[in-house]
Amino acid sequence: MSNGEGQLAVQWARVRGRLQSEVGDVEYRTWLRQMTLAGLDGDEVTVRLPTRFLRDWVRSHYGDRLKSLWQAENDSVRRVEIRVGNGVQQQVLTETVSIAPHESPAAGPVPANDVAPAATTARFNGSKPDERARPEERAKPEERTDAPLDPRFTFDSFIVGKPNEFAYACARRVAEKPASQGFNPLFLYGGVGLGKTHLMHAIAWQLTHPVDAEGAPDLQARPVSVAYMSAEKFMYRFIAAIRSQSTMEFKEQLRSVDVLMIDDLQFLIGKDATQEEFFHTFNALVDAGKQIVVSADKSPSDLSGLEDRVRTRLGCGMVADLHATTFELRMSILESKAARAGVPVPPKVMEFLSHKITTNVRELEGALNRLIAHANLFGRNVTLEATQEVLHDILKAHDRRVTIEEIQKRVAEHWNIRLSDMSSARRARAVARPRQVAMYLAKQLTSRSLPEIGRKFGNRDHTTVMHAVSRVSELMERDAAFAEDVELLRRMLES
Repeated sequence: MSNGEGQLAVQWARVRGRLQSEVGDVEYRTWLRQMTLAGLDGDEVTVRLPTRFLRDWVRSHYGDRLKSLWQAENDSVRRVEIRVGNGVQQQVLTETVSIAPHESPAAGPVPANDVAPAATTARFNGSKPDERARPEERAKPEERTDAPLDPRFTFDSFIVGKPNEFAYACARRVAEKPASQGFNPLFLYGGVGLGKTHLMHAIAWQLTHPVDAEGAPDLQARPVSVAYMSAEKFMYRFIAAIRSQSTMEFKEQLRSVDVLMIDDLQFLIGKDATQEEFFHTFNALVDAGKQIVVSADKSPSDLSGLEDRVRTRLGCGMVADLHATTFELRMSILESKAARAGVPVPPKVMEFLSHKITTNVRELEGALNRLIAHANLFGRNVTLEATQEVLHDILKAHDRRVTIEEIQKRVAEHWNIRLSDMSSARRARAVARPRQVAMYLAKQLTSRSLPEIGRKFGNRDHTTVMHAVSRVSELMERDAAFAEDVELLRRMLES
């Protein structure tokens, strides 16, 4: 790619990133995701969409904004032409990416269907399909499998808490000193949406965009070549190399990099031939003093189905897990994302989401994105009521039968008291009031009788439960702040 084409690709990535942040993820995926850049001719930029309907819609609803964003990026642009077609400016033929150091990342996310940014170059088969491959095996523009690193996924944007601080520290160490003793390979594992891929992208960004002590680009740093791909794409490339009789080229290209990064290694379970190729590539790189970073959903010892020799090699370096998030970490993630979006989100809404969506950070962030998009599109404030309305499908998926034990736990967490205080004899107001709230919610949200509820609270009499329900109802009428707290807890438990 020439410098001019590279600069144009970076500008296009920024235009798309800014457009996505303006319209929101839902609208972007619906209407704009399939846009591709055809090129710049004089003062006219040409953008393509696959259907006439999409072309007409984008032209009428987003044409002026596209032109404004392009002119902000490139003052030579005077017109933006939107046409039907699938052509793209270049073909990128591989999942593997090598990012040249010292180039700035794009300001916004690079969509999957976009032209790869200038910093991303194909490392398989040069700049065109292998001439020995049959025509049907050659990559077509719409079948590109490139995975440009996401400029949003940096160490600075990673929210650190107790569940992930060790994995974060290990990732930073590898990014600062690749192939360090005891950190090669680095094996990151954890459940879906906990940050494994974010950390891998962050490592690659720091290695390929080094900075000095003052945060400026370090022009004296040694260039580092980084190959990043999913395990699935590793397998597909290996199979394609066998079919095209280019396995030696495949091996040489992979083993010439400084850092090899493989995401979702569990995909190789049951693929014996691919496992063997990975094993030999692994050994060759480690023996040459090159760094390997791998992620999976389980630890090496728990990846049953991988060959013993592969699991042993993966466990010989640093193994770091990302635990399930805590309430505090989820709150920090939401606060950071809301601040970056520039949309005021009430703390009560973030508390509600942090309590309701507990297993997947990706889903948590997606829920907040929907709220923000809804607020922007309809000019409405983000409220608890709007949150329940907009996210009803997500919240329904997290529904479960409310139990008294769950009520006690949530109320104790909310007022920062011990769970044991719910059934203790302590009568201090700081304990008694939350206990009364828990009894009130148990009466409202469960089908248990008053005596049954009383037994769950330290074998208290049913009249004590009746008094608690009556007292909480009175306080809610007189104290708006108290009523809001109780309402928040009720919504979290029943929605």
